[in-house]
Formats: sequence, structure tokens, C-alpha cells
Amino acid sequence: MEGPTPVSALIHAATLVVAGVFLIIRCSIIFENAETTLMVVSVIGAMTSFMAASIGLFQNDLKRVIAYSTCSQLGYMIFISGLSHYSVSMFHLANHAVFKALLFLSAGCVIHGLSDEQDLRKMGGLLHIFPVSSVMILIGSLALVGTPFLTGFYSKDCILELAFAKHNMFGNFCYFLGCSAAFCTSFYSFRLFFLAFVNPTNAYKFYIERAHEAPFKMVFPLIILGTGAIFYGFLTRDLVIGMGSLYFNNVNTNFNNFNLVDSEFLPTLIKNVPFIFTILGATLSLFLINCFNTNKAFVFNQKLKGRFFYIFLNKK
Repeated sequence: MEGPTPVSALIHAATLVVAGVFLIIRCSIIFENAETTLMVVSVIGAMTSFMAASIGLFQNDLKRVIAYSTCSQLGYMIFISGLSHYSVSMFHLANHAVFKALLFLSAGCVIHGLSDEQDLRKMGGLLHIFPVSSVMILIGSLALVGTPFLTGFYSKDCILELAFAKHNMFGNFCYFLGCSAAFCTSFYSFRLFFLAFVNPTNAYKFYIERAHEAPFKMVFPLIILGTGAIFYGFLTRDLVIGMGSLYFNNVNTNFNNFNLVDSEFLPTLIKNVPFIFTILGATLSLFLINCFNTNKAFVFNQKLKGRFFYIFLNKK
């Protein structure tokens, strides 16, 4: 589904694509009485989160990278619903709406100022031309990958901890694919930032000469959403997660499926695994895509195995 950037921000952040998740949450009383269906939902959600993240690794369209990250985050919401924690799914849905709207609207400002160019391969060196938009995309990307104390961190890490705390095959399956998706998310988020803003420019001279930051009426909503991407998760976390929260009873969840207490007391190493995967993804992106090593990704894509891998994921 393609549309103008403000429309993309609306449908990917708050409406339409998250309608299925909201329907599962609303029908939780039905799902809780169908154990096999819950297993199917969790497996499909985990596979979606990883597959969409892997496809996003080698997309070259600025908006398409952000769109596939939406598919990946929807997978997180679906599989945690399949693991019977509907309030956490809703929490991630709300957090995701903030930073995904920020990413799409910031991308729209860049596309608008660059004469409607969306190809990441024809960008680069835009950091000094789009100072506000670049900072907002960086904030949104950091929130998306689950950087500690930003909005995405509280819900995303809670989802993975709950998956591990299930201590069964389906929980471990979701945890493994969720951590793998976190690695991919970190890679393509920083790849987007490096290709668009840090690397030497590949843009046409005609575009660069006329490139400009968006006017204030376009930038002002970004500042509001950027503030939300930093503080919203921190301010609302006690309403949904943690012992003593309003949703601690997790309405409609059968007692046997409730493991929020178990996830609170996991070993510190297990809690830090998603963050370690995120750091690895960012580091790999830095060494493959960054301007100091710009040839490495190109050389990999020219090799036979690398070309097959690139085409397989790029063509979905």
C-alpha cells in the first residue's frame, strides 16, 4: 500500500495496519479459550517480525524501509498477543505510533526538500542541509531499535522478556526470532541514517542546489513527536507493565498463561540480550555502510552468494 507521506504516517502509526492487532486484543476473551489458536498466532507473529525485518535490510526506498519496519513491529504485537499479554501488545502499539509517525513525517520533509527523491542510493551528505529532519529521524530510529530509556525500549524489551519467561517451545521460538528481528532492525535503521545523511552524497547536483529544510509548519509536528519518542514510554510504562501496574491483572488472561511476574525476575544477562543484538546490528551497519568503508557492502553485493542474498531479500 502506497500513498502520500502524511497518509503513510497516519495508516502505519495509528490506523488500518494495526486494526488486526486491535481486533485480537478486543477479542482476547475468545482467544484465551482457544490454546491452539494462540500458538498459531504467536508463531505467525514471530515469523512476520523476522521476515519483514530481513526484507527491510536491503530496501533502497526511504519510505519502504520504514514501512517494512512497521510490518516487523506488528509481528511483535501479534506474537505477544499469542502469548496472552494483550496489555503489553497495546502498550507497544501506542509507543510504536509515536516514533513511526515521527519517522514517516521526517522522511516526508527530506523527500519534500530533495525534489521528491526517495532512493537512498541517490542521497548522502544531507546532515548539514536537513539539520532538524536528520535529528528527528535519528531520534525515531533510536526509539525504534529499543535504545534504553527511549519510548520503544520499555515495550519491546518487555515483549521479549515475556516470551523468554514462557519457558516453552513457542516462547523460545518467539524470543529467538524477536532478538534476530531486533538485530535486523538496528542494521537497517542505521543503514538508512548513514546512506541518507552521513555518507558522501550521490544526489544530482540539481537536487542538492535546491535542497532545503522544511518550513516551520512542517517541522513543528516533528518536534512534538520527537519529544514523545523520548519521554512517552517512560511516562506511561507504570500504567501497563511492572508489578503493581493498573494492567497487572491483565484482563481476560487465563491464570496459567500469566507470567508477568516471572519476566520481572529474569537474569540480567537474559534481559540484556536484545540490547546486545541491537548493538551488534548497529556496529555491522557502521562497518559496512559508513563512509569510511563504503566499498565493503558493494563488494559483498557483487559476489555470487552476496548477490543472491541481496536480490532474494530486496525482491521480497
